[in-house]
Parts: sequence; C-alpha cells; structure tokens
Amino acid sequence: MIKSKIRKYHAPVWDEPLVMDLSVKGRRGSLAPITEAEISKSVGDASGLLNSALKRVNPPLLPEISEFEAQRHYLHLSQQTLGMMGISLFGTCTMKYNPRVNERIVGQHFVTEMHPYQSPETMQGIFEIIYRFDTMLRELSGLDKFIFQAGGGADAAYIQATITRAYHADRGELAQRNEIITTAQAHPCNPATAAAAGFKIITLPLEADGYPSLEALKAALSNRTAALMVNNPDDIGIYNPNIRQWVDLVHAAGGLCFYDHANFNGVMTRIRAADLGFDACMYMLHKTFGGQKGGGGPAVGAYGCNEKLIKYLPGPRVEKAEDGSFYLESEGKQSVGRVREFLGNVPVVIRAYSWTRAMGIEGLRDAANISVLANNYMEKRLLAIPGVTKGLSELTQRRLEMTRYSLGELTAETGVSCIDIQNRMTDFGVDAYWLSHEPWFIPEPFTPEAGELWSIEDIDYWIDVLETVCNEARSNPELVKTSPHNQVVHRQGGTNLNDPSKWATTYRAYKRKYGVENK
Repeated sequence: MIKSKIRKYHAPVWDEPLVMDLSVKGRRGSLAPITEAEISKSVGDASGLLNSALKRVNPPLLPEISEFEAQRHYLHLSQQTLGMMGISLFGTCTMKYNPRVNERIVGQHFVTEMHPYQSPETMQGIFEIIYRFDTMLRELSGLDKFIFQAGGGADAAYIQATITRAYHADRGELAQRNEIITTAQAHPCNPATAAAAGFKIITLPLEADGYPSLEALKAALSNRTAALMVNNPDDIGIYNPNIRQWVDLVHAAGGLCFYDHANFNGVMTRIRAADLGFDACMYMLHKTFGGQKGGGGPAVGAYGCNEKLIKYLPGPRVEKAEDGSFYLESEGKQSVGRVREFLGNVPVVIRAYSWTRAMGIEGLRDAANISVLANNYMEKRLLAIPGVTKGLSELTQRRLEMTRYSLGELTAETGVSCIDIQNRMTDFGVDAYWLSHEPWFIPEPFTPEAGELWSIEDIDYWIDVLETVCNEARSNPELVKTSPHNQVVHRQGGTNLNDPSKWATTYRAYKRKYGVENK
C-alpha cells in the first residue's frame, strides 16, 4: 500500500555544450599581474628557471572563458548529474552522508599543501590522525596494524593476495600452495585479485542454507590451500554462522584467512575479525566510514592484519615513537611493495577519522542497529508488492544490512525488466538502484540498502515509487520500457558503448573523431 504522495519531478535539462565549445579566443577568468620592474630586475626572468626541455612548444589546449561562465557551466553539469541527487539506497556500495565539516577540514592548507617528501617534523598532525585511526580500526577488528595505501576494496584484496604469496614463499610452500578458496557470493574482487596474483580459484556454491556447507569447504581444503577470502554477511544479507569453524579448518590446513568487510554496516561493534580467527581484513572508508563514494573517485580500502603478517605490509607506515612523536617506517625487505603512491588517499582517512570520532562507539552501534532495522522494515513492505520476491525466498531467517530481491515474477508477467524498472524510478527523483554482481543467479535482481542515513519517510517514498512503477508495468508496460522520460537524457542505445571509434575521452580525440575545427 502506497503511503507517500508521489511527487512531480523533472530533472534539469540544459543541453550544455562541451566547455571547449564555450571558448572564445582572448577571454580570461583571471589575469596574472605584470611583474614590477624592480622585482624582475632583482630575481631575473622566471622562464629562465625552467629547463628548455620542459618548456611547451605550443600552448596547452584550454578553454578561454570567464570565471562566471566556468562556474555556470559546471553548475549546469552538476544539476544534470544523475547520482545522489535523490534517494539512493545503493546496496553493496553504501551511500551515506558525507559531513560538510569534514570537507572543510580536508580543504584546509595544512592538508592540501602537504607534500609526502617534506620533513616528518612538519607533518606530525597528519601522522597523528593516521596513527589514531589505525588504532581505532585495531579496536574494531582486534587486529594489530592497519595501513591506508589501498585505493579501494579491490586494492586491499590484492594486498591480501600478494601477502599470501609472500607468506607461503617464506615458508618454502608457495609452489605447493597455489589455491585460494572463495564462495559464489563473495565480492568479485576476491577471486579476481587472487587470480591476478597467480593463484587458482576454488569457488564454493551456495547450498540449502544460503551459504556453502562445512562439508564443501572440507572437500576443497588440501595441502594446496593458500587462503580463504570471503565477505560475511554476503550481498543477499545472509550471515554464515559457521564462519569460526571455517577459519579453524583453513588454518588447520595451513592457509590464511581474509575477511572482506565491505558489508560492515550491519555488524559494526558486534563482531571482530580477529575474534573469529581471521588473519586480516579490510574496511571501505568510502562506504562504511563516511567518506565519499563515487565511480573510481576518492576511495580507501583500509587493510589490517595480525602480527605475523605485519612484516609483509606495504610501506611507508606511520608509527609512534617513545617520546610521543610520529615517524614513517619504510617497508622492510619482506614487504610486498606498494600498491599505491606514498600513504594513499590521506584526505579520505581524515574524513573517516573525523566521522568515527564524532560517532563514538555508541554511535557506531546505533548505526549498525538502524541498518539492520531499516533492512527488515523494507523487507516487510517490499514483499507486499506483487511481483517482488526475496532472493533465496525459501530461507526464512532475518537478513542483515541489505537483501537481494527479485523482480523475476513481474518480468515473466509483463516483460518489463529490472533495468526498465530502475530507469523508470529515476523519473520520480529516486536514484537508480543497484542490481547485482555478475553473473546473476537471482533473476531480475535489485539490492537496496538503507544503512543508517535514510529516514523512514525517505525509505517509504522509495518503496512507494517502486510500487507505483510495478503497477505501471502492468497497466502500461511500454511507458516503463521506454523510460526514463523525466531525466536529462532519455533511453540511450547501447549499440556502440564498447566501440572505441565511437567515443572520446579527451577533447583531442573528440576533434579527431568528429572533425571539429580549431577555434
């Protein structure tokens, strides 16, 4: 039953040209002052300070526009952005509020003007924040050291894969231990990074309880086992209650255990990776800890491990001296080497530190409780919509921070797909929902996640829009199939999306492909 008033909505449409097409020769946003004669006489010609090999032969191809025109252009583009402008219950990639105070902090000169090669004595504040946040994550995980170099979850998983390789090489067993075990519901970065590091992958299928059985794990274990890499709960919202036994079995076989904590929202302060026996884990600072989340943007996969793996960590690492000061410790000879430059994305670490300090342990627990409560509230309402079923619907246990649902019944009845529904929902000011990792083993999937951010009114409106569109799928399926209608652009054809001759990522390539004349 629809609870909300469905609002009228239409996205701004500016038909905005490329910024290069706004360019007018000679127009400027700012003019550098002419150097006073006395200064020039004293310091000489600045151009002489550059090696001739570094000087441009031709000026850079930049747009020539005024400051106002630049501001207006990018404001128009921001208004045409489809993401995070409405209600975004984006499952597996938690969308939560990024506090503005944190944006102000990382925009200050003592962050933006830092250089990784400057003297450590001048970076004590930054180092202290990194070290303090390291200790916070140690408390949340029970592990012994965290680093923040990884540029996201896949980077962190790759650290684990390379540390697994180094660990077994040290023991003279790498040639033998060449298999990493994961599950069908593990995040794809786990098998992908393990394969990239040279391991063979064993993927355990889901069974009657929604996760692989202990018997399946035992059958996969051998003296070839290098590691277990899993997330728990998984993206269907199911928590494997036998996870401690899994870890014990893998350790008994001689392997390491890595906990992919991308789905940490629902279990914050409830479980700790080390208490379950894991050797290492990772957290998504740009998902769970209040950092921004956006397509390849400023991400950090915080990677932590126990004492026996610290010597393999990338460096440099921030450590605390006996006098209370902080210093950088370079990676040792056994380090797997860097996965990213210097300390990683420090501004995101500062945001996450500020967010965690503001939340406190009580706030983190409240956030976990709200995430679970909101998910189960959504389940009750969503399953009342005809055509919506729960992934692995035969399982009756409560799910955690998100649940994967299916629109398969609606599609069979109307021919309207989950992607059609997704597109049409954006016509009501709701951001496109997350579908599923590939390959789909639940038909026509969608995976909403409320976390602790969204109000009951927002959640109800999102569900009401879904119900409205499901009703439209029955009464007017073509309306849904041809959507969106109220967005910046309507349905785009996907014919040439993978043809590099049809798209351009730079203005130079754009001119070459489409014959644009120089202005």
